[in-house]
Amino acid sequence: MADPRFYDNRGPVALEALCAKIGVSLPSGADGRAKVHDIAGLSQAGPQHLTFFDGGRAKQDFARTKAGWCLVGEKVSPAEKPRKTTLLPCQSVTHAFAAAGRVFYPDNALAISAQDKAVHATARLGKGVVLSPGVVIGPHAEIGRHTRIGPNTVIGRGVTIGRNSEIGANIWIGFAHLGDEVLVLPGAQIGGPGFGFASTPRGHDKTPQLGRVIIQDHVEIGANTAIDRGALGDTVIGEGTKIDNLVHVAHNCVFGRHCLIAGKVGFAGSVTLGDFVIIGGKAGFADHATVGSGARIAGMSGVSGDLPGGHDYGGILARPVRQWHKEMATLSKLAKTSRRVKDE
Repeated sequence: MADPRFYDNRGPVALEALCAKIGVSLPSGADGRAKVHDIAGLSQAGPQHLTFFDGGRAKQDFARTKAGWCLVGEKVSPAEKPRKTTLLPCQSVTHAFAAAGRVFYPDNALAISAQDKAVHATARLGKGVVLSPGVVIGPHAEIGRHTRIGPNTVIGRGVTIGRNSEIGANIWIGFAHLGDEVLVLPGAQIGGPGFGFASTPRGHDKTPQLGRVIIQDHVEIGANTAIDRGALGDTVIGEGTKIDNLVHVAHNCVFGRHCLIAGKVGFAGSVTLGDFVIIGGKAGFADHATVGSGARIAGMSGVSGDLPGGHDYGGILARPVRQWHKEMATLSKLAKTSRRVKDE
């Protein structure tokens, strides 16, 4: 469910009207006059919500969902459905849910609001807050005491920032809650929409991104780093984590406490890191990869799956570092042997 601090819900919508707008047939026996109040993920949805199930890792959440309605692929059997959920079969779950998102939240990308003063009248600033020239504070934003904000930085609608934080110059923060003593270096972008699209022969339709970014206490965000908000849930950066410059964190990533992430690392969506994970520069992570607590990833490694905690990894694809070193040494010997044979 979208946080009302950041998003305006245009519901409720009658089920029959909603189905017509998203190109889904109303199932036989379904009450077309029933009101759908919102969209939500499988685990968060209640009787008044529309959710979706597209297979994959969500089978357990689908079995337990309490949603009133669920978009599913045409091959899903009615016998699989949760007891109180009405299934809405469709050709493409992704396209239908994206269309539903646009029905309930048509203005969701950046939440730009008109205001005639740099600091909106409804914003709340604590004692000792310092605002440099060019700072813009949106409606209902809250800034904790003794926090300092650098020149030309924009704090969007509903954003909260804790106490004793330092937000550098030329930063945009939206759809986010930041804790105490957070340091954000110049040029960072926090809370932008995730890179989600439903592709068609006509092009690529943007999937509404309706989550948030949660940055806990004592986190450092490097210069020109981008952290995308969640699609439906939250992107979370755990307490004490330090992120270097030019890092990209995609939607729905969840990082544990006190991680260290060097520059130019890229995380695809829904990556999970445990506590005290250390990552070298230019490493890359595929979507839904999970790294256990205490793991260390060498620079320029490629992580495509799950890695247990407490070990060192390296290479593409990332594997235990000793195995990686042995393989590299073997390849080097083979290359030398091949050159020697060729010369002879």
